[in-house]
Amino acid sequence: MRESFKKFLVTTGYIFGTLLVAVVAFTNLSPQLGGTPTDQEKATFAKSGHYQDGEFVNLLPTRQLTGGSTFGVMWNFFFHKAPDAAPPGPLPQQPLDSLAIIGKTPEMVRVTWFGHSASLLEIAGQNILIDPMLSVKMGPVSWATPKRYNPELAIRPEQLPYIAAVLISHDHYDHLDFETIEKIKDKVGQFYVPLGIAAHLRAWGVPRARITEMNWGDSVRLPNLTLRCTPSRHFSGRGLTNHNSTLWCSWVVQGAGKRVFYTGDGGYGPHFAAIGRQYGPFDLALVECGQYNAGWADIHMKPEQSVQAARDVRAAVMLPVHWGAFTESLHPWNEPVTRATAEATRLGQLITTPRLGQPVTLGAALPKDRWWE
Repeated sequence: MRESFKKFLVTTGYIFGTLLVAVVAFTNLSPQLGGTPTDQEKATFAKSGHYQDGEFVNLLPTRQLTGGSTFGVMWNFFFHKAPDAAPPGPLPQQPLDSLAIIGKTPEMVRVTWFGHSASLLEIAGQNILIDPMLSVKMGPVSWATPKRYNPELAIRPEQLPYIAAVLISHDHYDHLDFETIEKIKDKVGQFYVPLGIAAHLRAWGVPRARITEMNWGDSVRLPNLTLRCTPSRHFSGRGLTNHNSTLWCSWVVQGAGKRVFYTGDGGYGPHFAAIGRQYGPFDLALVECGQYNAGWADIHMKPEQSVQAARDVRAAVMLPVHWGAFTESLHPWNEPVTRATAEATRLGQLITTPRLGQPVTLGAALPKDRWWE
């Protein structure tokens, strides 16, 4: 009996080891993994003020896990998710007409949320695409990663018109998508990314001249528009060997008369109030709201913290993002927006909750339907 059990353990270990080697080999060979910064670039990172011992760091001490182990987190994710962790079917979605994107005035500010954090911001007469994860499947091993709730998006990447700027907050697969970049790279004027992410884009065929890497506090000027790279509290990495090898950030988009803020991913912290004091008030803030858990409380906000972050940056209107597309935590799929709208009501924070693909135009009636119910 003991000998049979020993053989079982050896066989199981061999199978598991073989699968692990196969997965590591596949992901390392997959173009999805991206590129690696050069030694010269790493030397530049060391001067950024946010790079220590070969890794980027946060402004505050930040734990990736605030309870339990990686194995425990994965076990809970696969076996202990809420019964309604995903919706029963596709979510309500409004198709976006590419011709409507072309027709705008320089004074108009409009944002269209596609689910999760992918959004199109139209400001100062220009198209700004934010964290464009516009694929149904995610990452190099899609069978092991969350699948999008909807089998198609409000608009396909191929249908998008010319994009003046793409803003990337960090290099995780749900924010920086290889397939989307492949489809849009020839219609993008410039990619603006945190330090280190240029290596990924270069590996995917984006010319160096059309990539601008930025540190926290850096800014660039576009016609009638300023883009500012600002801090967030998160982490990065696309594989097993490049943890925190690239920077993460939030974004300030400042037009002549309107200002928009995007939090990127990250935990709550004093950086929001600092951004509000220095660059606010904002007419609109796209705020991470979803995929939170007690096990990673430092790197993602609870909905109530998301609302407070909107207030900290002095946002007139909050649009909750980072939900409505993928299940990446244990909470019910619509809990983030339910809790956020309740907290916004309690604190008197104006909030808009558009359907996927439904444009939000500042100065017009804001979408507030509780469609997720």
